[in-house]
Amino acid sequence: MSVAKKQYKRITVKSLSEMKANGEKISMLTAYDYTMAKIVDSGGVDVILVGDSASNVMAGHETTLPITLDQMIYHASSVVRAAERSLVVVDLPFGSYQSDPKEALRSAIRIMKESGGHSVKLEGGKEVKESIKRILHAGIPVMGHLGLTPQSIYKFGTYTVRAKEEAEAEKLIEDALLLEKWGCFALVLEKVPAALAEKVASQLSIPVIGIGAGAGVDGQVLVSHDMFGMTHEFNPRFLRRYLNLYEEMGDAVSSYVKDVKAKDFPNENEQY
Repeated sequence: MSVAKKQYKRITVKSLSEMKANGEKISMLTAYDYTMAKIVDSGGVDVILVGDSASNVMAGHETTLPITLDQMIYHASSVVRAAERSLVVVDLPFGSYQSDPKEALRSAIRIMKESGGHSVKLEGGKEVKESIKRILHAGIPVMGHLGLTPQSIYKFGTYTVRAKEEAEAEKLIEDALLLEKWGCFALVLEKVPAALAEKVASQLSIPVIGIGAGAGVDGQVLVSHDMFGMTHEFNPRFLRRYLNLYEEMGDAVSSYVKDVKAKDFPNENEQY
C-alpha cells in the first residue's frame, strides 16, 4: 500500500528523516544568490546547498579551496532571504574546521548567526571527529560528506570515482556509520560506485544524498548552474542538463547587441 506524500510548508532535518522513512526521494540543488535561490525554492526543491562550489561557479577558481568563510556567509545570507520552503545547508569552507575543533565551532556559529542558515556541511569522517562533535554539541545540525571530497583534491590528485577498491570502500562505510552515530542528520556521497552507495544508504537510518552515486540512495544533488546548462565545459556522466541556458542566454545577448546597434532598442513603446 502506497503512503500518501506529506506536504511540507518548511523542510527541516526532521522532514528529511521522515522522507527517508516513507521512501520519498529528497531533491537538493545548489544556489549562491537571492535570484537563483528564489527560482530553486519556488520549484519545490527540498534542500538548497550553499556549496563551496561557489568558488568555481561564481568566482572562476579551479578548486573550492580559495573561498573564505566571509564569502560563504555572504552567499548564504542571500540564499536564506529567498528560501521560504527549502532547508538551507551551508558548506564550511576549507581551513575553517580541519585543524582545530574550537575554530570549527566558531566557524559554524558565524554561519548560523550571520547568514541565518539552517545547518552546515563538512567533508570527512574519522579525521574530523572532534570538529563534528563540538559543532553538534552546540546544537548546530551537521550534514556529512564522503567519497570524493573536493577540498582534498590535492591529496587525491584527481576527480575520479572514489572507493572502487575494497579498503577504501570499507573505510567509507565505517566513516558513514560513525557520522550517523555522532549525530549527523544526513550524508552526501559524491562520485562513488552505485552499488556501494546503495549499500551505505541501506545501512544508515539517516538520509544519504548522492551526486554521481547512482539511484539507490535517498536523494540527489546537482549544481544548479550545471543542471540549467549555464555551464558547458563540465560534462561528467552523472550530470543531466534540463536546459541549455548557456546558448540561449548567449543568443539573447547577441540579439540585444544587434538591436542596440541598429537603433531598434528602445522603440517608442519602451520609453517615457
